[in-house]
Amino acid sequence: MVMATRNGPVHVATTRRTYNGKVYETHLLRRTYREGGKVKHQTVGNLSHLPPHIIDIIRRGLRGDLPPEDGGFDILRSLPHGHVAAVLGVLRKIGLEQVIASQPSAERTLVVALVVMRVIRPGSKLATARRIRSESACCSLGLELGLESVREGDLYRAMDWLRKRQGRMEAKLARKHLRDGTLVLYDVSSSYYTGTHCELAEFGHSRDGKKGFPQIVYGLLCNAEGCPVATEVFAGNTGDPKTLGSQIAKIRDRFGVRRVVLVGDRGMITTKRIDEELRDIEGLDWITALRSGAIKKLAEQDVVQPELFDQRDLAEVHSPDYPNERLIVCRNPSLGRERARKREELLRATEEDLARIAAATRRPKRRLKGKDKIGLKVGKVLHRRKMAKHFILEIDEDRFAYRRNEAKIAGEAALDGLYVVRTSVPETCLDAESTVRAYKDLAKVERAFRSMKTVDLKVRPIYHWLADRVRAHVFLCMLAYYVEWHMREQLRPMLFDDHDKEGADALRASIVAPAQRSKAARTKDLTKHTEDGAPAHSFQTLLDDLGTLAKNRVRPRGANDAEFHLLTIPTDLQRKAFDRLGVPIAM
Repeated sequence: MVMATRNGPVHVATTRRTYNGKVYETHLLRRTYREGGKVKHQTVGNLSHLPPHIIDIIRRGLRGDLPPEDGGFDILRSLPHGHVAAVLGVLRKIGLEQVIASQPSAERTLVVALVVMRVIRPGSKLATARRIRSESACCSLGLELGLESVREGDLYRAMDWLRKRQGRMEAKLARKHLRDGTLVLYDVSSSYYTGTHCELAEFGHSRDGKKGFPQIVYGLLCNAEGCPVATEVFAGNTGDPKTLGSQIAKIRDRFGVRRVVLVGDRGMITTKRIDEELRDIEGLDWITALRSGAIKKLAEQDVVQPELFDQRDLAEVHSPDYPNERLIVCRNPSLGRERARKREELLRATEEDLARIAAATRRPKRRLKGKDKIGLKVGKVLHRRKMAKHFILEIDEDRFAYRRNEAKIAGEAALDGLYVVRTSVPETCLDAESTVRAYKDLAKVERAFRSMKTVDLKVRPIYHWLADRVRAHVFLCMLAYYVEWHMREQLRPMLFDDHDKEGADALRASIVAPAQRSKAARTKDLTKHTEDGAPAHSFQTLLDDLGTLAKNRVRPRGANDAEFHLLTIPTDLQRKAFDRLGVPIAM
């Protein structure tokens, strides 16, 4: 009798081959099953390293030939394995292991472990070391990479080694993903720092809304598809435009990309930065957008007129203030309505606060008096919501009055929903619609930051004291997102992500209109299932599901000196995920 599972019987298959007159035997643990009327075999383990008598015991045990008192197996340890096999398999498939270092080494193995664990279960280096090493492993990663006794110090040394190789690794990634004339997306974010010793930690603008903490600023370079290529860390008080020069030098000098179109937001590629750094660089073009003040000036010059949008939502204009450049004016009605709604809410909330201050100047007891005291309270209210420009104020020693500045409000409302994309790229290379699409693709970098900071990889909070450790930490998170990006691209039909780009584009009235979810994606959102009826997942819940595929350490009873590993039978969902990723389940 052959030992059977729900998906087919398991048996030991022995193959022999002769090489140079010597016979080599391979003993494989295999499962036999039927698919489409055909008999197929799946290898679930390699027993060749076991002594011959143990292999014979396993073979006879699976056939049911052992006496009752000698038969059976003990499961000594069961480690979550499927998510490790998926992430590690993709990491190797996309060549990241070779990018880290072309030759095997202990440091490369530790960096690979850090990247995989950052995707699977991000945590401190101490927690990561404990989760990898054999005596306290929470997954099969240490077993797969041969890491038996990893300590926290080993991981820190691996980070130091990684930091020294960052430039070479980014150059390799650039050669894979950037070409001459390519679009390069660049944006900057920041994370709060919880210590007191790092020289990079400075008080600056907090994008996390975490006031009272010093910041670390970091920029991310991606190709046009949003695949990360390079990252750089700056002091927390560094303004976005000041990070731009080093990125241009990196792209052109280190990566050797001589013709490039740099895409950055209006706070990054400013007029001052264009005039001082970008305009005279041969082979460098840019795509950015104008600030509200510049748009208002164009409207006052009648360059931007409402009549432009009677029949369309996109128009190309020219202005002597921007010689040899193209200005593409876009009107998004839904964005206009949202801005009007938000402005009205801010105005009403500010009026409520100002009304309380006015009432305080009229109350019979403990009246608020003095221009300085009244002005101080009014200033705090207006600064909180940035509404000073929309109010006319009258402040006396014992009186305060206010009213809306209807003229300024109407002037701002006339520009609601308008934005202007600015570029030096000739129309022969990139038409107006493609230029706007390239600017909107900055959302892909924002998606990368969201994944790195909050959703998956947890770049924050940052604890490291040494500046190079902080740089290595951020680079490590970028490498983890590089693996995740490739995995998401293959797993889209199984995730809530929109996998029907053509269907989504067909629902979009124009490139200016808000992006739409395709019908297939909206169906997934509604039913919480994919097209084949399987549950739809987020990236993390799918990894959790894959983690239930366990790697068991098995020992035949009565044979204390022989052990082998055996995988649990994968579910249909797990098998489908591995098929989409193109990596084997058994490693």
